[in-house]
Amino acid sequence: MADFHQNGVVTVLHRLGRPNIEQLEIELERHASENPIALVLPSLYAELERPALKGIVDTLKHVRYLNEIVISLDRASALEFRLAKQYFSVLPQRVRIIWNDGARIQEILKLLVSHEIDIGLPGKGRGCWTAFGYVLARRQSKVIALHDCDILSYNREYLARLCYPIANPNLGYEFCKGFYARVTDRLHGRVTRLFITPLLRSFQQLVGPQPLLTFLDSFRYPLAGEFAMVRDLAWINRIPGDWGLEIGVLAEVHRNCALRRICQVDIADAYEHKHQPLSANNPEGGLLKMCVDITKALFRNLASDGVVLSESTLKTLRATYLQAAQEAISRYENDAAINSLKFDRHEERTAVEVFLKGIKLATDRFLEDPLGVPMISNWSRVTAAVPDIFGRLIEAVEEDHEWEPGGEPKSRRPGKSAREGS
Repeated sequence: MADFHQNGVVTVLHRLGRPNIEQLEIELERHASENPIALVLPSLYAELERPALKGIVDTLKHVRYLNEIVISLDRASALEFRLAKQYFSVLPQRVRIIWNDGARIQEILKLLVSHEIDIGLPGKGRGCWTAFGYVLARRQSKVIALHDCDILSYNREYLARLCYPIANPNLGYEFCKGFYARVTDRLHGRVTRLFITPLLRSFQQLVGPQPLLTFLDSFRYPLAGEFAMVRDLAWINRIPGDWGLEIGVLAEVHRNCALRRICQVDIADAYEHKHQPLSANNPEGGLLKMCVDITKALFRNLASDGVVLSESTLKTLRATYLQAAQEAISRYENDAAINSLKFDRHEERTAVEVFLKGIKLATDRFLEDPLGVPMISNWSRVTAAVPDIFGRLIEAVEEDHEWEPGGEPKSRRPGKSAREGS
């Protein structure tokens, strides 16, 4: 996005001038001595069989400023966990895989449930939360970066630009969100273009100026899966356990971080990853489920900020959203035309109809249960309830790291504690 406009209340760091990846990496290596960086990669085992993750791993082999890489692995059997260890063993950094389906991590989750700690449902949210806990437990990294494992267009610049605003102590940021243009021969990013942005602006029409809405609407790509933050935010931020992860994280950052410490950064000229199906008739899958979860997260965060969401307001919201979304379709059709991009108005309108259905489903569920599924507890509360949880977590991850199917964990070196890791 070649401009230098500062929109909204969140600082925008643009891509200006010539590519400068070499300079950024030199500076990141220098700053990493003071602010070590951990990279968290939430991944399904299925991603290991797809080309995107292979490209990411090949790229990370040449990144020297990372202190550690933590892969939070879901939906993996014992054999698949062993194969995952082999897959990631080519990386030169310190790498640990958190086997979320393994017996040791499951025992820790059961322990937390017995202490009435909310751990959410299995999925990306819980996987990220567990990985943050492991990084916190080791106390070896001060910056935590996260991105998805399905980025087909990944390169070194993505990560460098994401980490730089947090790792450089001279800038003073505590949270950084990535953004990019989702464009190939056509416009992508339907959920952002046709759903979340029209929804946020419709809400502002109905309830007037509201800090959270203004904040969210200031992000150019609020649903981007890439962000970096200081370690302290991982202590105090709660995390949603569903598709509302990105909106929930931003809402927590809004509560816990000063605006001047928050930024968004343009990380790529082009960004391509796998595309979710609309799943128009399946509210438990695809973009329809994403829409429902995002809407519920938005409703609950607004309600927690004191915004009264009556049934009549939420009914009016749907009508206001539909008008805003239709206007957005016209704008993007014109944008596509001047750039000679393909544009299917029927496909765009179909997406809006699915999103409208999702808003109705989310409204019904919110009115039935305004609290819904609790957010995952922050690590500050977890450590208060189970003081030795970090030692347990490190021990579980290290034993899984040393374990081979059919055998017992290798014995540790004498005098080496679980907390120290390896």
